[in-house]
Amino acid sequence: MSHENKQDELNQIAEEISACTKCELHKTRTNTVPGHGSANAKVLFIGEAPGADEDEQGIPFCGRAGKFLDEMIESIGLNREDVFICNTLKCRPPGNRDPEDKEKEVCKPYLQKQVEVIRPKLIVTLGRHSTATYLPGAGGISKLHGKPVRRPSGQVYLPLYHPAAALHNGGLRQTLLSDFGKIPVILSKIAKDTSNKIQETNEEETKAKQGKLI
Repeated sequence: MSHENKQDELNQIAEEISACTKCELHKTRTNTVPGHGSANAKVLFIGEAPGADEDEQGIPFCGRAGKFLDEMIESIGLNREDVFICNTLKCRPPGNRDPEDKEKEVCKPYLQKQVEVIRPKLIVTLGRHSTATYLPGAGGISKLHGKPVRRPSGQVYLPLYHPAAALHNGGLRQTLLSDFGKIPVILSKIAKDTSNKIQETNEEETKAKQGKLI
């Protein structure tokens, strides 16, 4: 699928989200916050839910935590336009309360559609809600952070602390920076694994053809 077609599909999903009334959050939102970034992103970041700044502007991670996230993205040689950033919820919970399970379930299909269009090499879950939603039963964020997980589907996930947590707890800042620094290494390993699989497939096809010739 071309970049233009992928972007068109993301725009269509954003329109569906803007008209969504599947949970009570549509009654209190100012704007929906579908997500922002490249349709060809290799890395997709999933936060928890929009805050006041995000609700006002319709852009994910545009407040203090977002500035810290931007700094970390730049620290690995990328910028906001190279990646895709979104949340488990597309609307702000009143008073910035935690996302409820029923709200996450309602929003999940929208995010799944975005993942299917973008097809990122790596999905980074930011915070406990995002991690629990996409890596259920794997453990808490304090146990999982910084450890890549490959699901049976082949999709690779990297759980990290939420940037907001580092703003409230200075001790987590260096942990998050250190974990974030693993992203280029993980991407390189994914690319190498993919390359090896392609080579193995090509060799198997060659052997099969040779077998047919015999």
